[in-house]
Amino acid sequence: MQAGKASIRFEHPPLIVSEGSVVGRKEGEGPIGHLFDRVEQDDKWGKNNWEEAESQMQKEAVKLALSKGGLENTDIRYLLGGDLLGQLIATSFGVMELNIPLFGLYGACSTMGEAMGLGAMLVGAGYADRVVSVASSHFATAEKQFRFPLGYGNQRPYSATWTVTGCGAVVLESADKMEKKNKTDLGHAMITGVTTGKIVDLGIKDSMNMGAAMAPAAFSTIIQNFEDFGVEETWYDKIITGDLGTVGRTILLDFMKEKGHNLTEIHMDCGIEIFDPKSQDTHAGGSGCGCSAVTFCSYILPRIRQGIWKRVLFVPTGALLSTVSFNEGQSVPGIAHGVVIEHRP
Repeated sequence: MQAGKASIRFEHPPLIVSEGSVVGRKEGEGPIGHLFDRVEQDDKWGKNNWEEAESQMQKEAVKLALSKGGLENTDIRYLLGGDLLGQLIATSFGVMELNIPLFGLYGACSTMGEAMGLGAMLVGAGYADRVVSVASSHFATAEKQFRFPLGYGNQRPYSATWTVTGCGAVVLESADKMEKKNKTDLGHAMITGVTTGKIVDLGIKDSMNMGAAMAPAAFSTIIQNFEDFGVEETWYDKIITGDLGTVGRTILLDFMKEKGHNLTEIHMDCGIEIFDPKSQDTHAGGSGCGCSAVTFCSYILPRIRQGIWKRVLFVPTGALLSTVSFNEGQSVPGIAHGVVIEHRP
């Protein structure tokens, strides 16, 4: 099942059988707002603070994914999830009452790719019949932890992105299990491969330009995927990054062009799709763990199931900084994880 230096080609591809997506008001007002399962108007989701609100989003998204798949908590072997907060408190407090064995993950904004990749490995290798992969972010919790208090009212440069308030969850299941249950009507998307990213650091120190920090990592993972699977960009209907935004997208396309690959027509970025630059003040686009997670669940996955896109390379991207590393003058390393998802007739 190993392919090349950093990839896996699954002999028994896991199926994505159900999904759930919940977002905040701003995301619901965007171009794909009508596709989300739930749009909450209250940024605190009825809770006492923003952190509790993000935990509530995790719980809601997982429950939605289970409900849409006709599943119960006890049907899930493992839950793989993460968020942007210190010690993953949104995830740990959010999924605690679900009573599902947990792998807590941190890949910054690439976490959904990491969770889906590791979940597919568990299912593909027979260590689990069924797992849930989930990732979340919240604008207010991220600003509070990484940047400035909201009451400060600081101005953001045009290179900055807007952290998405949202959470996406998917249920991955073995094909054998699906067929025994005769639920093939749901099994129209499968994970056929993964390419694990490596940390790439070109010395970017501007925490307000995450696109520039993450683009080199996206480039590295996409090139590695091509080499490991022996394919070109034409192998995919779409190559979709997580949250490079307009700045990072330009850098990625330039890097790919230098290597002889033209991604202009097939590249898509979740951070660009989720907000309307003309009517929503988000500058370079959207970001956060929830950005790629909710865009995948609501917009990308249905198109794969319908066969509109036969094969997609999904590449969530993350900036591996913390308040400690940034205040100590460290650069912002990036990482990106690739997941190959194909239509299953």
